[in-house]
Amino acid sequence: MASEEVARGLQELEDPSAPQQDKPAGYQKVLDQILSSTASPQDQTSNLEAFIDSILGENLGIVAARPLLGAAVESIKGLADLELRIKAGTTALRSLEPRVASFEEQDARLREMLADAYTLQEEYIEAAKVLQGIQLESSQRRVPDDHKVKIWIRICRLYLEEDDTTSAESYLNRAKNLRHKVNNPELVLGFQLSEARILDASRKFLEASQAYHSFSFSTVLEEEERTRALSSAIVCAVLAGAGPLRSRALAKLYKDERAPQVPEFGILEKMFLDRLLSPEEVKKFSESLSPHQLAKTSDGSTVLAKAVVEHNLLGVSRLYDNIGVDELASLLGLDADKAEGYAARMLEQGRIAGSIDQIDRLILFEGTANGTERGGSEQRRAITGKGIRKWDSRVQGVAEELERVASMIQLQHTVRHNS
Repeated sequence: MASEEVARGLQELEDPSAPQQDKPAGYQKVLDQILSSTASPQDQTSNLEAFIDSILGENLGIVAARPLLGAAVESIKGLADLELRIKAGTTALRSLEPRVASFEEQDARLREMLADAYTLQEEYIEAAKVLQGIQLESSQRRVPDDHKVKIWIRICRLYLEEDDTTSAESYLNRAKNLRHKVNNPELVLGFQLSEARILDASRKFLEASQAYHSFSFSTVLEEEERTRALSSAIVCAVLAGAGPLRSRALAKLYKDERAPQVPEFGILEKMFLDRLLSPEEVKKFSESLSPHQLAKTSDGSTVLAKAVVEHNLLGVSRLYDNIGVDELASLLGLDADKAEGYAARMLEQGRIAGSIDQIDRLILFEGTANGTERGGSEQRRAITGKGIRKWDSRVQGVAEELERVASMIQLQHTVRHNS
């Protein structure tokens, strides 16, 4: 409830007999009185709420009410107590709702102020919902494309704070339609970062790594932010599924001269060089990951665990021509069925080349996968044919070596016999 003095002043202005031309100055005087009073924050909030209700009534024309409402919004923004700021702003929005078409500019400023307050309280979903109410497509006012993109990207980032990638992506797509019209470097960077974070949260780690890496080269950013983006690029590359595409991404990051400066360089180097990762190294790396990067996959393992198993399997394929299923399971820290399942899946997808001999329980590796996914029977025929040719070549080599040794023995015996 407003103070007695403010209530009396507003009542006089609401009187139909009061001269219309004197009302704007009268309301301004009441607002100055509210702002200059030594009332408690609670009383000041109540006074501002009563003031806004009064100017949005039928007592004042729209043209005269707009600047007064704008001044009242700035006064609410100046309240130090966040709870009171949110309370006053929410009440003002409710009062403004029936006549929002006439006060779109003031409504937008009020919503942005409320979103700031909610963000400071880490109520990101509430902040996003408030911003969604801003009229960006209107016949009453012209909203620049830069401002539209700014609001959409802000909503997108607020949803990302709560890992709501579906809602975030919908607003990023709106911004994407106007991206070519935006020249503000900060907005472009905000768009790129949001896109990378959505790819990351959606577990499209290879694409996210590329987006973060491109973002890390921006000269507009501080050095610390560029380094953080590079770290994120390495983390996503590590979490991506093993195969030729990830190998190229790892090579690009490994050759980046800034890479040795980040904590993730150790695991990047081992993965790039196809060295096996120990459980201790994996555990240390997992401590720096975000919750969504440690989420469970359909088979019950984490994203990191799956990525490490696939990497170690790729490393094994570089070290061995063939390996028993049980021995592979021991190296990967899995049971035999799971180890064989991982190998079968990577062979089928063309991420490693080889075949599985289920009778002898052997996995046979054949060179390097080319990264193309061929049909299963075609792939097996190609691998089998290559294996036979390789075997024939080895047999031929042994036969030729045996013939050479036999010739040497025969020659030596002939020499002795003649002597």
